Amino acid sequence: MNTTVLRKDSSAPAEPVPAGPAAEHRARGGAAAATGRIALYALLIVVALGVLLPFVWMLISSVKDDRDVFTVPIQWIPDEFKWGNFTSIWTRVPFAAYLGNSFFLSVVITFLQVLTGSFAAYGFAKMRFPGRDLLFTGYIATIAVPWQAYMVPQYVIMQKLGLVNSYTSLILLQAFGAFGVFLMRQFYLTIPDEISEAARLDGLSEYGIWARIVLPLSKPALASLALLTFVNTWNDYMGPFIYLTDNRLWTVQLGLRAFIGQYDAESAMIMTGSVLSVVPVLAVFLLGQRYFVRGIATTGVKG
Repeated sequence: MNTTVLRKDSSAPAEPVPAGPAAEHRARGGAAAATGRIALYALLIVVALGVLLPFVWMLISSVKDDRDVFTVPIQWIPDEFKWGNFTSIWTRVPFAAYLGNSFFLSVVITFLQVLTGSFAAYGFAKMRFPGRDLLFTGYIATIAVPWQAYMVPQYVIMQKLGLVNSYTSLILLQAFGAFGVFLMRQFYLTIPDEISEAARLDGLSEYGIWARIVLPLSKPALASLALLTFVNTWNDYMGPFIYLTDNRLWTVQLGLRAFIGQYDAESAMIMTGSVLSVVPVLAVFLLGQRYFVRGIATTGVKG
């Protein structure tokens, strides 16, 4: 079969040109690439469904009767939806207070970690002083030290300061983070030093350069750090468990664990509380996912 294609030439009229083996090879390569993309997307969809399946089961179980939660096989569509579970849980335990406490701690700690992390990272990335790299290496090395190794000394210090059973202890211990400094420093290294040098020549102080130039350029990295810190603080269980003894100060994780211990037979209500504890984190991630993906993608380009 004699197949021809048209070649477009600006200086001559189009003439039929025989299609050789190269064109057929390119066509086969394009078809193979398209098939590969379809297979990849299908695999990603299967993996995503596998990851989301437990959350879907939890959501459906939150509107079931207790006896229908752990049925075998799983009943994906309940005979009757118990929407009242989402209203009665607020009267069983002070769930609204738990959510408010978690939100307060998460917002305050996130703000402080972003502030201190970005400020320290500016010094390590854009300022020159003796021992800078050695100090940064030593500070980042603390990430490798497990929290259990210094958990007891921290508690002794907070106890001697009289800060146990207060939010101040958690805020002071989590207001600084080596990971945040590392993340922000790697992003700052992608900002040309010429911008800071020009600002210094114009008479801008280091504080001014950080606040007026570097921070506005670092929104993706700031959003990434804020999102990661918020989620970690919201899901933190051991910290509040160790330092908070008053029920009025409990976070949602402590409140949910106490609810499970008190109403361990009411599986549907436990699922309802779990769904309510996940909703704030999901909302924060959906609002900041665009900046989060951009910040992770651009962090670490230059080291």
